[in-house]
Amino acid sequence: MTAALQRRSALVGSALCFIAAVAFSIKSILIKLAYAYHVDASTLLTLRMGFALPFFLAMAAWSGRRPQHARLTRRQWSLVLALGFIGYYLASYLDFLGLQYISAGLERLTLFLYPTIVVVLSALIFKRRIGVHQALALALSYLGIVLVFAEMVSATSAGDGFWIGTGLVFGSALIYSFYLIVSAEIVGTIGPMRFTSYAMSVACTLTFVQFALTHSMRALVLPAPVYWHGFVMATVSTVLPAWLMSEGLRRIGANQAALVGSVGPVVTIALGYVFLNEPMTALQVLGAALVLAGVTLVTVKRSAVGPID
Repeated sequence: MTAALQRRSALVGSALCFIAAVAFSIKSILIKLAYAYHVDASTLLTLRMGFALPFFLAMAAWSGRRPQHARLTRRQWSLVLALGFIGYYLASYLDFLGLQYISAGLERLTLFLYPTIVVVLSALIFKRRIGVHQALALALSYLGIVLVFAEMVSATSAGDGFWIGTGLVFGSALIYSFYLIVSAEIVGTIGPMRFTSYAMSVACTLTFVQFALTHSMRALVLPAPVYWHGFVMATVSTVLPAWLMSEGLRRIGANQAALVGSVGPVVTIALGYVFLNEPMTALQVLGAALVLAGVTLVTVKRSAVGPID
């Protein structure tokens, strides 16, 4: 490939990752808009997964027919089932629950801590030493979150709902970080797109089972805007960015994709300010900048991980 073609491929890859990050960030805004119609987290997640499942099944069928892809072993299927449960079902459900209590901007910043959580978990589980740059990254990231928290606590009464919501979203980030560590081996073996389509299909099925056990079908009688938000969430903020990020990673590599993807929380904060009337103060902007700086410092020194959905 010539230098010109390489530059063009890199430019296209960066654009794809940028669009994917923006699309992922819209999800939080859509969830908050849907909650205005008094729909619960399980029902909304069911709508999202219901609209997304046909796309992931099509992706699974397409990727499974490639000649270089061998059939999954029993151990690989077990991992897909387990990781689909924790990484895409449980983490997503906790995230949806948390957004009932906190702003979209705070949710996205808290979720975006997952690369730093991966560093901490790797040190605890695999005894990997935390280097100086990683320690600095952790300090910057969590100082930023403290600043955002301090601003919100001073601006509101910060009741139980605030702490419950933050805890749920942080739990989502923690579970997703564990999922990323465990899934690294199988993703490298069967390929990211194939794994994502299989694991997401598992998560969709589990979501439907939960809904069937806890709700009647009448719960799906909802205002038309809720269905619209669910459809856009499934297509624009789930399926499309999953494909775009995969293609972008192929073109520019994981580290560069992570750097481009750091625009996500900034987009969510800005969209929350415009569409949800969420506050955006100078202290919150400073806190967000520190979080992004810390995450960037981690990702430029290690293989990046995919964005949380």
